[in-house]
Amino acid sequence: METAVYTLLALTSVAGLAVILWRGWTLRWNQVVPPPIAHSLAEGRTEADLKTLRQLCGQHPSPLGRLLLLAADRLDWPKAENVDALETAARREIVRLERGLVVLEIIVGIAPLIGLVGTIAGMMTVFADVGQSGLSDAAKLAAGIALILRATLIGLLIAIPALIFWSYFTKKVEVLAVEMETLCDEFVRRQYRDRK
Repeated sequence: METAVYTLLALTSVAGLAVILWRGWTLRWNQVVPPPIAHSLAEGRTEADLKTLRQLCGQHPSPLGRLLLLAADRLDWPKAENVDALETAARREIVRLERGLVVLEIIVGIAPLIGLVGTIAGMMTVFADVGQSGLSDAAKLAAGIALILRATLIGLLIAIPALIFWSYFTKKVEVLAVEMETLCDEFVRRQYRDRK
């Protein structure tokens, strides 16, 4: 039983580390809001600037680029319809940015519980041994209890970093979403204002 618990803890640890590295790589600011696109947005006023922006969005595939291309392709639509379509696409992009974070959230909950299962299973084994041989060797009992508590400690050592990174990535997605919303809103307002 203890071997199974330690195997589960190892798998949980590997899964958590994989998600942390994956999300850390994909949630880089320059990956989601590429500076060339943001810079082009700040300068974009003319039809030529819009063409340049489309090219940059194609060269730098990103959530912001996909949203801007969608808005730019629908500039002949009424503004309200374009904004609605943009909001729907933005929700989809946010879901893509949040991908994998649920795994960290689950690890935060189950790692300590798996460690607790290991502790309980180990205590049952140690007390069964005490029941058979008595309390003649206190050192052996203390070593058994130390071994038992190791599972709980490992579970907590897995859950704590997972909680830290889950909180960090969740906040980062929120900040990125606000930045993309702001840039897209400015783009749409400017385009419809200049077309009047």
